[in-house]
Amino acid sequence: MPELIKAIEIFATVTGVLYVFLEIKQKNTMWLVGILTSAACAFSFAVQQVWASMGLNIYYIGMSVWGFLQWKKAGTQVAAGEIHLRRPTVKEMAISSALTFILILIMVPILRATGDPSPSLDAVAVSLSVIGTWWLAQSFLHQWLIWVEADIIFTCLCISVGQYWMAALYLAYCGAAVYGYFHWKKRGKYVNSQE
Repeated sequence: MPELIKAIEIFATVTGVLYVFLEIKQKNTMWLVGILTSAACAFSFAVQQVWASMGLNIYYIGMSVWGFLQWKKAGTQVAAGEIHLRRPTVKEMAISSALTFILILIMVPILRATGDPSPSLDAVAVSLSVIGTWWLAQSFLHQWLIWVEADIIFTCLCISVGQYWMAALYLAYCGAAVYGYFHWKKRGKYVNSQE
């Protein structure tokens, strides 16, 4: 079984890097690759009993379908090679902040009770990722900054439970998020707005 887990983590790392590359380029195929990556990550986290991260990856599978549809519709509003962007409203930012806080408060005691080896790290990383994925599907530029924070925390979490391939993946995600922010900022065009 350890060899199977290692193979799954390597698969998740390879497809995860492809996912981020496609995300930076804002290609709809990213969402399809995301389904494969998320399924592999969910299995790996389940074996390690890192329950919130496992659940997050199941959430990613569902969000991949919704994100694909959102991007397909928004992509018709920009020229080839442009990144479609949208600004979050004050209401969306307030809901995102409140939801992040509430998720952390709810998850930490549940994760402690289920034997999660790092309940606080897991809860914070997952909460940020839930919001980051929703912001990604909405094409909010600042989703990249949420991912930088979440990926640093996930890297620490994976190292703490001995998932070194997964830690490498999240470290790569962190670097890609920094690059993605500047790439989207440079190539982005706001849709459904005055800009």
